[in-house]
Amino acid sequence: MRVINARNINDALLMGIDLFQHEINYRTQESRNGTTYEALQPITTVYNKPWERVLLLPERDCNPFFHFIEGLWMLAGRRDLEPLTYFVKSMKNFSDDDETLWGAYGWRWQSYFNKDQLPIIIEMLKKNPDDRRCVLQMWDPITDLGRDGKDVPCNTNIYFKIRDNALQMTICCRSNDMLWGAYGANAVHMSMLQEYMAIAIGVKMGKYYQISDSFHVYQNDVWDRVKHLKLNPLIFRSKIKNPYENLEENTPLITNMELFEPELERLFEYNFEELIRTKGWVNPAFKDIAVPMLKVYAAHKKKDYKTAHKELRWIKPRDWKEACSTWIDKREENYKNKGEDSE
Repeated sequence: MRVINARNINDALLMGIDLFQHEINYRTQESRNGTTYEALQPITTVYNKPWERVLLLPERDCNPFFHFIEGLWMLAGRRDLEPLTYFVKSMKNFSDDDETLWGAYGWRWQSYFNKDQLPIIIEMLKKNPDDRRCVLQMWDPITDLGRDGKDVPCNTNIYFKIRDNALQMTICCRSNDMLWGAYGANAVHMSMLQEYMAIAIGVKMGKYYQISDSFHVYQNDVWDRVKHLKLNPLIFRSKIKNPYENLEENTPLITNMELFEPELERLFEYNFEELIRTKGWVNPAFKDIAVPMLKVYAAHKKKDYKTAHKELRWIKPRDWKEACSTWIDKREENYKNKGEDSE
């Protein structure tokens, strides 16, 4: 097994790209969704600062609005597609009924097994910080094994433990696309879960470990955009400076746990176009990130980029603000130059 020991998602992506730049590290492997380059052995990624969860490398061009709102959607325990297709219409391609996701992680955490696993694990670790039985399950062998459907969980289970008064999290993943999964959505969503659990328990965030069995990249335009990014082979560091070296950011998502659940429910009660007119949010996840993001995104959907840039100033954490600003700049440029209606 190979280990990618990274400061954060940006370091991890560059180290992962380096792995696939050397043919001795991978094989060409066909899959249900197309041809991949697959690492020859499972890959473990260690995030030493998992709260630095925002991918700030512009070549990847991921959608930060979608990533953050989907993370909250998971914490809300939802499986409905409508909040996600507001950002990415193609999410319907992963649904068997065009309305829900069978493998939705938040639904698996909180409802699928007829119990909410999160508060049980929180109470277990509050009662006994040395507990090693805290397993969050996502894979159901009864219904998932052999299922002929578009969507089953890629991440199968999560282990939580407390060491040195910090919550460590280890995730097992059966199949992990490096660009869209591991160093795209997973690092955002799962670190948000880790932060939520750590705050609820009353400890710091520790390291986040991701064990990926099939670790791969698809041979597509996204890979073509990023594969040229290089590491310094002498010191195994990026020739590109890690964005967080000039952007120390650790704004907590939650400052009032009692209000977090009601605010989370409130976020998805409204049509997003209506939500942007609401007030009275308390937790930074909503007040300083989600609601300002939705205002920016609503302006983008109307191609009103003057308003979009004006609303960006209300996104308080600098990492999310920078990612959203870069993404909006590119969409505005595409629209002006080509008239493209890009998500």
